[in-house]
Amino acid sequence: MTSAHDHETTDAAGAASPPPPTSPLGAPGVAGAVDASPDSDGAGAGTAAETKADPPHWLRNVALFLSGQTVSLFGSMLVQYAVFWYLTITYQSGLVMTLAAVFGFLPQAIVSIFGGVWADRHNRKFLIMGADTVIAASTLALALIMMTGYDEVWLIFATLAIRSAGAGIQTPAMSALIPQLVPTRNLIRINGINGSIQSAMALLAPAAAGALFAWASATSDGGARSLLPIFFIDVVTAVIGVGILALIPVATIRRAADTHTGYFADLVDGVRYVAHHAFVRWLLVLFAIIFLLTVAPSNLTPLMLVRSFPAGEEQDVINLAVLEVAFSVGMMLGGILVASFFAKRSRIGLIVVSSLVFGALSIGLGLSPSVWIFFGFMFLVGLAVPFFSTPSMTLLQETVEPERQGRVFGFVGIVMAVAMPIGMVAFGPLADVMPIEVLLVAAGVLTFVVVGLAVWLPAGRRAITAARRAAEVADHDPAAAAVAVEAEMHGKDV
Repeated sequence: MTSAHDHETTDAAGAASPPPPTSPLGAPGVAGAVDASPDSDGAGAGTAAETKADPPHWLRNVALFLSGQTVSLFGSMLVQYAVFWYLTITYQSGLVMTLAAVFGFLPQAIVSIFGGVWADRHNRKFLIMGADTVIAASTLALALIMMTGYDEVWLIFATLAIRSAGAGIQTPAMSALIPQLVPTRNLIRINGINGSIQSAMALLAPAAAGALFAWASATSDGGARSLLPIFFIDVVTAVIGVGILALIPVATIRRAADTHTGYFADLVDGVRYVAHHAFVRWLLVLFAIIFLLTVAPSNLTPLMLVRSFPAGEEQDVINLAVLEVAFSVGMMLGGILVASFFAKRSRIGLIVVSSLVFGALSIGLGLSPSVWIFFGFMFLVGLAVPFFSTPSMTLLQETVEPERQGRVFGFVGIVMAVAMPIGMVAFGPLADVMPIEVLLVAAGVLTFVVVGLAVWLPAGRRAITAARRAAEVADHDPAAAAVAVEAEMHGKDV
């Protein structure tokens, strides 16, 4: 959950941010979902829900999609690691890290407002391809400008903003595309496998980024020019990812109402849906808590490493790479554990326990007496991430109607993208006036308190009961899961 991993949690976790193919939606549907044929008018929704037929060749198409996105993700992570390391080592400023977080996440929040609507109205494959292409083009432009010798920091911030805006389109489309192709009973396993693949790439990326960054620094004048080889690699991997995705047929989910409503009406409908869907609303609040009190301050751990355990510029790069590798190894193992041994465990139980674990680990990071203990706690943070991100995404995929999933995941992206810079606006400047260790301990204590309240309050207790009820019916009747959740959340209010 350091700065370089936010793409995974949403992206990977989407991811994540955390961090999607043959033919049509043959997956189990719900009322309102329609057949994916171009001339469909919605009449096939009931049939899809009743037959629950698996999408044709779904496993092959998912494997192709994950392969292409893994290649693209690898290049993106190289850029992410290298840029944040460059800013950390060069400026060693909490304010600079705050600005990097604002430019790196706020545009995603703004664009996600529309990205979710687009994911529900347009072909999700083309949205992902378009966003990937724009992100690669911005990186290429930055590299070409830097080759002329112009390397002002605002140029990096501008590119981070463009990449973030692309993520605002890409993230909800990817999250909504996965349940379009994967049978509901396999969602948590596929999400867990996806998380493990991304974590494996995260294991390779920091080592590769560190080696490339060190090599480029030694063979050039150092500074921002050391980033150029990594930028060009990112462009190549993006082209490969887009090319593979172009080979996979993906249908557009259409609704009869689409011809009578505009984007704004769809956006308002999405806002109303989230506002009136008590369970989704509660889960989004929990996301906000974690990103405010855990992800944001953990973005300062690279800065803490350089300040509290200084080892010289070359060794600092190695230490930063080790920090990321420790996180990634933990995250990879966590994803394997979730997919292999916890796929049938209570989704909501995993979410609550992992949220509290984040608080404890934040305190541990702040109290670390040596760099190796610091690395150890970062490994444990990575291990805990899939226990939060995977069941969270799976719960939303199970309990939200397919024709609204794009907008809901758009709001998830908004919450995470807004919470991150807000948290950094608070923690970043404070890091320049007090020890980061104090901030991490305080954030951990606050996480315990706020998560405890979120679970203890009546809305939290109802959400836990509703999630358990949804899990009971989701495998047998996916369409009934959303209904069960709403009935449980509102039934006790009557």
